[in-house]
Amino acid sequence: MNRILYALVAVAVIFTSCASSYDVQGSSSVSSLDGSKLYLKAVKDNELKKIDSCDVVHGQFSFSGVLDTVRMVNLFMDDESIMPIVLEKGEIRINIDNVSQNVSGTPLNDKLYEFIDKHNQLDNRMSELSHKQSRMLLDGIDENIINEKLSLEAEKIAREEDRLVTDFIVDNFDNVLGPGVFMMITSRFKYPILTPQIEEIMTKATDKFKNNPYVKDYYQTANENEARMQGLDPSDISVPATTQESPSVLGDSASSILGGSSGLGQ
Repeated sequence: MNRILYALVAVAVIFTSCASSYDVQGSSSVSSLDGSKLYLKAVKDNELKKIDSCDVVHGQFSFSGVLDTVRMVNLFMDDESIMPIVLEKGEIRINIDNVSQNVSGTPLNDKLYEFIDKHNQLDNRMSELSHKQSRMLLDGIDENIINEKLSLEAEKIAREEDRLVTDFIVDNFDNVLGPGVFMMITSRFKYPILTPQIEEIMTKATDKFKNNPYVKDYYQTANENEARMQGLDPSDISVPATTQESPSVLGDSASSILGGSSGLGQ
């Protein structure tokens, strides 16, 4: 009997040791965060659910737990979304200050925040155009000339932003970053729509990306909306076939997890 118990314990230890885990170590110099409770939240079954929590003590905080699958989550303070994080094996480091938020230490987080940094650089260039306009007006340059010049610059930055986002999603179709950033760019819309950028992404998409619950539901609904706007019967439209059933994750929960919280567009 004892040998059977020992064997069961040994098996349990082996399975436990093989299970992946996440370890998040964070620091913050933002005084308003001290003493606050932070949450990791993720969309599951159409709802935004808490999966972990901790307190910020003297600017330090940490999360840890068993990792059943690599997933993209958001760090929240109460109902305020702060930043996206990829929960994956390894020590994940978060740094929050009054200027920026950054996650590093694991491959997908490093890749995500390299992308976010590049996106923020484009945002800064776009914001600088308004200052440039003011300087040109003070220099006595004709307003029509100013508008023409700055419009061309704005269009160039917008094209760079579209290419940056599209290429990033395409390069990460088969990991959590592709669907996660797709959620970021689509959550800004009031309802699912098709854009040239989305059409390009879906034309190149792998089956795994198309079968992601959020992507699948968004694209199906966007096609139906497009059909309605053209006066067609949504039931007549054809979208690429997928191989699995997936629930809808559109709506407030899906939009709030990443939209407007990643530093994109800020």
